[in-house]
Amino acid sequence: MSTDAHGDHAGHHEDHGHGDAHGHGTLRDYVTGFILAAILTAIPFWLVMTDALGDNQLTALVIMGFAVAQVVVHMIYFLHMNARSEGGWTIMALIFTIVLVVIALTGSLWVMYHLNTNMMPMSPHDMSQMP
Repeated sequence: MSTDAHGDHAGHHEDHGHGDAHGHGTLRDYVTGFILAAILTAIPFWLVMTDALGDNQLTALVIMGFAVAQVVVHMIYFLHMNARSEGGWTIMALIFTIVLVVIALTGSLWVMYHLNTNMMPMSPHDMSQMP
């Protein structure tokens, strides 16, 4: 076995078993991600506390938009997800997860809507006979 000047095995410092040399972020990436995450948290907080938009539904939609942006910032800057990492499998796993979540949420909302619509109406007279 050959060793380098530091006593490590040759090539050990290059391969840590992660499979991708681009998988680790730099301090600049982490600081950028932190600043973006802080901004994407502070703006919705300000919107709610000052009632800047004046409409609760619009405020909720804007906050959801900021939440999606924050998820993207976390995925890029902290989870280091991109199309090149791990041969694109992280993006495929993300897409698969999103599809499953959409199916589960859509199915749940569909079931709840139809349960509410198709329930037999109960009159107050029927309620008095219930145990």
